[in-house]
Amino acid sequence: MDETAPQKGTVTQRAIEQIKALIAEGRLEPGERLPTERDLAARLGISRSSMREAIRALTVMGVLEARHGSGIYVTQLEAGDLLETFGVVADLSRGPQLVELLEVRRILESTATGLAAARITSGELAEVEKHLTAMNETDDPEEILSHDLAFHRAIVAAAGNGSMAAILEGLSSRTFRARVWRGYQQEDAFERTRREHAAIHRALVAHDPEAARAAAAAHVGEVEQWLRTQLSS
Repeated sequence: MDETAPQKGTVTQRAIEQIKALIAEGRLEPGERLPTERDLAARLGISRSSMREAIRALTVMGVLEARHGSGIYVTQLEAGDLLETFGVVADLSRGPQLVELLEVRRILESTATGLAAARITSGELAEVEKHLTAMNETDDPEEILSHDLAFHRAIVAAAGNGSMAAILEGLSSRTFRARVWRGYQQEDAFERTRREHAAIHRALVAHDPEAARAAAAAHVGEVEQWLRTQLSS
């Protein structure tokens, strides 16, 4: 356990909740400079050391940011900033926990792909097609991995939901994807994956949300099944 992490119910944890409440209630706005550590500690009725720990924790969470020589500010509270550390979970997860994360990814990515089918523009579709073509023209695992990430990222971006995109970015661990692609290479499963990508693309071109949702769910479901097989072998 990280001994620096504030424990639930401690003075530091209460300070974190109080600062979050100030932001949620609009008394501290995105981009606004916090009062000095001393003033804020006095205002909330806690010690400066507890306030310092709370500020440090909220900085790690992406809620606050330190600007050298200027002070502590509330970030813009973009989903991508707040969920930046979420990707560490996917990178470090193993075994059954990784299967659980894939289940979450299957649900969210299929939803995002369905939304993208309804909303995607010609320019966004061209970006998706660029990476699809690049994946089909190479057998280099590193190039395939790079374009696979970009392919799915472009689709999720076309869904137009920044919060969902941020969560999926955290779930789309490059470390895990590399492991999957290495396994696929050993099992000669590239062609199956290419067919799955093609099915997703066809649904996007047709602007068919249900077909897109089903194709994406099947695609991530195959990865999920592959991992279950790996864990049971």
